[in-house]
Amino acid sequence: MNKSELIEALSLRNDLTYKMAEEIVNLMFNSMTEELVDNGRIEIRGFGSFMVKDYKSYIGRNPKTGEAIKVGTKKLPFFKVGKELRERVDK
Repeated sequence: MNKSELIEALSLRNDLTYKMAEEIVNLMFNSMTEELVDNGRIEIRGFGSFMVKDYKSYIGRNPKTGEAIKVGTKKLPFFKVGKELRERVDK
């Protein structure tokens, strides 16, 4: 399912216009993004949690040339699946 399919499903199931459903989905995603940018944590019970992980710099290799290059520090979003979702998918 992609974003437009999510918007479509929300509008059909809740008798909303496509535009209103789109605003709801965008508001949700924007709020989640802002929380992660502020190094926050998002927990949705039964689904999972989102957090930002910090990665230290390291020496990597250019796959084409084999040359050693320095990869700087970075922050990446990380999702940890919840127990209930994991069990439902595993059935």
